[in-house]
This record gives sequence, structure tokens and C-alpha cells, in this order.
Amino acid sequence: MNAPVSFPSSGSGQAQLERLVVIGNGMAGCRAVEEVLARDPARYAVTIFGAEPRVNYNRIMLSPVLAGEKTFEDIVINGPEWYEDNGITLVSGDPVVAIDRAGQTVVTRSGRTEAYDRLLIATGSDPFIIPVPGHDLPGVVTFRDLDDVDRMLAAAENGGSAVVIGGGLLGLEAAHGLALRGMQVTVVHLMPTLMERQLDEAAGYLLKSELERRGQTIVTGGDTAEILGTDGHVTGVKLKDGREFPADIVVMAVGIRPATTLARAAGLEVERGIVVDDHMVTSDPAIMAVGECVQHRGTCYGLVAPLWDMCRSLADHAVGSPSGYAGSVTSTKLKVSGIDLFSAGDFSGGDGAEDIVMRDAARGIYKRVIVKDDRLVGAVLYGDTADGAWYFDLLKKGEDVSSIREALIFGQAFAAGGAGGGALANPNAAVAALSDDAEICGCNGVSKGKVVATIQQGACSLDAVRSQCKASASCGSCTGLVESLLALTLGDEVQSGPKSLCKCTSFTHDDVRRLILEKDLKAIPQVMQELHWTTPHGCASCRPALNYYLLCAWPGEYEDEQHSRFVNERMHANIQKDGTYSVVPRMWGGLTNPTELRAIADVVEKYNAPMVKVTGGQRLDIFGIKKEDLPAVWADLNAAGMVSGHAYGKSLRTVKTCVGSEWCRFGTQDSTGLGVKIERMTWGSWMPHKFKIAVSGCPRNCAEATIKDFGVVCVDSGYELHVGGNGGIKVRATDLLCKVETEDEAMEVCSAFIQLYREQAHYLERTAPWIERVGLESVKSALFDQPETVATLAARFRHSQQFMQSDPWAERAAGRDAELHQHMAEVRPFPTNVQQMEFAK
Repeated sequence: MNAPVSFPSSGSGQAQLERLVVIGNGMAGCRAVEEVLARDPARYAVTIFGAEPRVNYNRIMLSPVLAGEKTFEDIVINGPEWYEDNGITLVSGDPVVAIDRAGQTVVTRSGRTEAYDRLLIATGSDPFIIPVPGHDLPGVVTFRDLDDVDRMLAAAENGGSAVVIGGGLLGLEAAHGLALRGMQVTVVHLMPTLMERQLDEAAGYLLKSELERRGQTIVTGGDTAEILGTDGHVTGVKLKDGREFPADIVVMAVGIRPATTLARAAGLEVERGIVVDDHMVTSDPAIMAVGECVQHRGTCYGLVAPLWDMCRSLADHAVGSPSGYAGSVTSTKLKVSGIDLFSAGDFSGGDGAEDIVMRDAARGIYKRVIVKDDRLVGAVLYGDTADGAWYFDLLKKGEDVSSIREALIFGQAFAAGGAGGGALANPNAAVAALSDDAEICGCNGVSKGKVVATIQQGACSLDAVRSQCKASASCGSCTGLVESLLALTLGDEVQSGPKSLCKCTSFTHDDVRRLILEKDLKAIPQVMQELHWTTPHGCASCRPALNYYLLCAWPGEYEDEQHSRFVNERMHANIQKDGTYSVVPRMWGGLTNPTELRAIADVVEKYNAPMVKVTGGQRLDIFGIKKEDLPAVWADLNAAGMVSGHAYGKSLRTVKTCVGSEWCRFGTQDSTGLGVKIERMTWGSWMPHKFKIAVSGCPRNCAEATIKDFGVVCVDSGYELHVGGNGGIKVRATDLLCKVETEDEAMEVCSAFIQLYREQAHYLERTAPWIERVGLESVKSALFDQPETVATLAARFRHSQQFMQSDPWAERAAGRDAELHQHMAEVRPFPTNVQQMEFAK
């Protein structure tokens, strides 16, 4: 048992204040206190008693903690400083066990007595446990608090099987988290439709199919008969039809009940919940109650959104300006990555109700809205929930929708154009049309008006809005709405934090790269599904980026998507202004020979190329090649042993060299030979952007190594290695990375640096802006702080090269260079050679 922890207030003068005692340190109790403090911060001396030995956290975000998407620190709502700053005494881990209404005191489990002038009960709800044989076995857990999550995580460490009893909101989120933790999960649900309180049969079917596609076993219509166990621990679940499912842990998620034991023992009026009036006052005028433990006008609420409305009404009453709570219309979203689901209102239909349904099987989208008496009364959205806030606003207000009836199912943008449809040109216009009291953030109960007011008061970035009013600070599903409000309110004055990868997602480049690894995502459609892409197929910005990130993350496992590349990479040539292409065969280190020159001359004559030009990277560029001739051009060059110079690619372009010590009287090392070795080692390597290397044989720097992405300057004692340079419009000289003594060391550091760049940089970010963003010291630290890091990164680079360099081309080149053949004999094919190319039609 955890010992109670007390954070006493350091405030002064509290003896003159009314004493407000709160039973419950959860979301309802603390939110009510926040609302009171916002109205009259000097009215009450507040003491909060919590059963859990921790500060207030966002209970509805336990699912992402279980799934590994967030930590406990990420979901803390009120840290210790909040209690201290507001003069609140927190007693955690010591729950109240009795209320003395006559003496107006409460007593805790440890025997502590606290007097009150006003008492607030916010005890929440208790999980319902099916009273079947075995329900009390070790290994049977509920899903209500952080301790439950810790028990599930401990079980998941050993792998094995899990059975979740209950296919409602919490049950499916628990199943999702355990599946991500590596367990084989079976969901047993009594009803024939998952989440039957929130979904109709069609949406329930789509949800079931998607979960089964992810590897979960979904059993609907399953009635639990017994929980099996041996040696004092759960081993499985048996259904009444005789089926059995193995289980190392069983999660009971079949429902909740208002936690009323304390109130009932104190003699308060209790039915299903603690009975309260419109001001959240119980049958005792000195005692208020709020949250899942209460019953208001005959209704008990098990979702978070009504809680915020209750707290506002309670706070108004507590400071003497009563408003009154009239009940809530609720909506639901499932917090399972990659599944977009929204439900609100009454979708049961019935007499006088009209169903409007849209199905898009190819995209996995299902929408159903229910209209009765020209009012929207219910909505179910699966696969595309962008209009959820708009539907919910219409539903709560009961507005007449007859004028937009024909366009209603297509969403707000079309409805705004009237029955004739017509999408809005401005994607933010739909958000602008929402009323000020429309809910933006359901997790924290924040309206559009509150977000706009927060922005107008100085919150000029997404992070600022999150910290000041909490909108978008929890599950993040409303991030797009908040960003639209920022744009509408501030225009060009919005302070951008890390930019999202593109307009199809709110995730940054770093987020996407991290989640690809964490979630084991290995296909572009899978990434888009899991990370809530707002477009069905992505765009020209995100598809090439995702293709690269997957190539980098899973070399040898991910199959390169040629149609997700830019046109130059698809064609293996640079498109020119007249629609023809230029072809650049590779010349290792700038060296060539009669066979290669003869092959180039033959290609120029055969295909009537109007121009051949020496490039800045010491190669020959053949201009004016027609699109339809490209496969044949490459076949002819391949026959001479020449491979692509990748002059078109986000990849290694060239390794420029000078003649070095072999010919130059100033040369200190064999720069040409080293350049050839480095090019052979690195060619074909796909990268975030184009990558250029140069090796200069002496500090005179004839190869211009100090304006390249990676530059080697040979000196008498070894090799200076420079990074992060580029020419072009904005010239940037390199930074000195380090100095090494041997060619092997230079090549090892080069491959390690390239791999670090490949793994850390954003797509289309060259080394110069990458180093300026992260800092040179960060790069040095990542490479050199641990002695084995360079070798580890270099090994990863060599591994990836096995799948990036093209074997058939190498075989043709073998005749001209035995050493190159030996190097290439160790690599596997990468599907970019001529025979496997997919040319655009």
C-alpha cells in the first residue's frame, strides 16, 4: 500500500477563506477547482484528497501510454507547481473513507480529519466486474488508472496472449495498446456490434474488419462463462458456447458504475449516481458533486465532455453567480492510431427519422447522418472524421438543416455552397463558419471562442495555444482545427514551430521518422493509415519523403516505390525545359577511358544528341535525349560498363578530384585514388537531398572540397575532413569535422557521416541547413562521443548499400575494373537498373 503524500499549501491568510474540500484528485475535481479559481481565486482555501499517490493526470490518455505513444509525464494535467502556485493542499494516496455531514468534516483512510465549509465529491466511477468464476484471479485487471496500465505493461513484457472482455471504447483501446506491445490479443464482446452504443452495424463492421486486419481476434456475440486459471493465475477465458481462448492477462472493460459508496454512506440522495441539481448541488446544500459519479436529470455520463460543462456550472454556483447545467449531448472518438471514427447523438433512427448514407468502399469511408424534423439528431463517421466538429455543432444547437439537406452528407465545405454543392476555395473557411461555442478540443472541453481568445491574448503558435488553453494538448486529433484558427486569427503573424511534413499531416518530419520505426511501418499506405493522413493518397511533397524514409529505415525489406519518386528519378535522367532529357553516366572520381568515351560518342551520334558538356563534377552530360529513347540509351551505355551518375537523384551525385600526388607537384596524397574509392563505396546511396563529395590533394583545394557536402583535404600528415558545404545561390563553406591519418579512417568517417545525415535530416534538406539546424557540435557528439559510434554507423551504411547499389550494372562494369567488380560482387540488386525501370507513359 502506498503511503499518503501531502503537498501542503504555502499560502498565507487561509484562515479567513472558506474551506473547500475536494474528494477526488482526478480530471473532474481539479477542473472544477480550476474553474473556481478562474472566477474568484481568493475565495477558497482548497484541500484536495486523492486516492492515487500522484498528481492529476489525463485519464482518457491512458490508452496512448499503454500503446507507447506517450509517457506519464506527457499526460500530467496539473503538476506539483500548480498546487503550490494556487495555494492548494494536496493529500495524495490517502482517500477519504467517511463524511460527517453534521460536523462538516471528512476522514481519510489514515485517520486524518479535515473540516469543510463546502465539500465537492468527484469520486468518478468504478469498473464493472463480471461476477463469473475466476474473476478474482491474479492477472485479471481493469482499465481505469495508471496502476492498471502498469500491470498490463508488466504482462506484455513477457509476450503471450491477452483477452479483453468488452468491445467498447476502453476495451478496444486496451486491445490496441497490448497488441502494439507484442501480445496476441482477443477481444470478446457480448453484443453483435462493436461499440454498439456509439456505432451502427455498418460502421461496427468496418471497425471489426480493420482490427482483424491488424491481427486481433474479434469475437462478437461472445458471452463469457468462466475465467480459467491454474496455480493461482489466469490462463484463459471460456465462453458459454464452449470456446476457449488462452490468456496470460485478462482485461475487464465491460462498463463502469458511478462511485457512490461514500455518498450513500453519508446519507446523500443516491439513485444510479449521486443526485444533483442544475448547479451540481446534492441533497445537502453544503455538498456538491461533479463528474461520472453524479446523476443529473436522470442521466449519468461516462464520457469526459459533459464533465467540462458540469464544472463550469458548479464554479458559477460556488462563486455566487449561478448559471445552471442543462445536460450534454455527447460525442465519441476512438483513440486508436490510424482509425478515424466519430459518433454523436442518436443514430437509432425510428419513426420520422431520415437516414442519409454515403459509402466509399475503395477508401474505407462510411458516413451516416440522421435527420428528424429538419434537425440533425445523430451522426456516425468512419474513415473521414474531418467534419465531426461541424456535425456536432449542428446537433447541439438543433439548427434547421432543410436548406442544406442535399449537401449535408458531403460535409461543411459542400453544404456552404448550398444544395448545388461546391467546395470552398479556402480550406479554413469551414472552421471560420463554426460558432464560438463549437467544441474544438473534446479531450479538454475547449470551444472555438476560447481558442480564438487565447490566440488574441498572445498565443501565436500551436505550442502556446496548447500550454495556455490545452486545446490540442492531449490526443492531438484537433490539431488541424487549432492551426486553422491560428491562421484565421493571426494571418502571417503565426509563429511556426516545427513544420509538419506537408499539408496532409500534422506530424513533423522527425515525428514521421520516429513513428515509422516505433510502429514498425513498412509501406506508404500503412504510414498514412496509422498516422491519420488527411488525404487518401498523399501529395507530391509527402510521397517522395515517405518513400525515402522507408527506404532508409528498412533497407532490404521495403520495396522502392518508383511512382512515388520525382520524375527525374523515375526516368533516370534530368528533364530539360524543352521536354527532352539529359543523361549523365558515372565517371569514377572523374576518370574515364577510351571505351567509355567511345560509348558516349556513339550514343550522341546514334540518338542525335545536340550537345555534350563537361559538368562541374567532372563528367560528360549528354543533352537532348528523347523520352522514348532513354531505355535504349542506358542499355548502350551499360554495354560499355557505364552506370548512372545519378545526376537526377536525391543521392550521391559525384566525387570530384584533382590529380593529387600522382601528377601534381604540390600534391600530398593520392586524391584521385581516394576519390575513386569513396565514390565506389557511396554510389547509388539514396539520401535526403543531393550529396556531393570532393577530394583535394593539397590545401590549394583545386577540387573545391570546402564547398561540398563532404570534403577531404589532403595534408602532409593525413586528411582533413570537412562537412556541410554547398555552392549555388547561397554559398556555404564547410565546417572542419575532424582530421584522420589514413585513407581507411577517412572512408569510415565518411560513411558514418553520410549514414547520420540519412537517418537524421529531413527529406529535401541538404547537409548545410541540416548542420545549421542541429549544430555542428551535435553532429560531432553523435559521431565521436562514444568510441564505437563511427563503426556502428558505418556498418549500417554498408548494410544499406547492399540494397541500394545495382548489381547488373556492376557486372557490366567489371570488365574495366577488377577492384570494382570485387566490391560489387558482395552487394545485392537494387531495382533501379534499366531492365527493371518503370518509365512514365
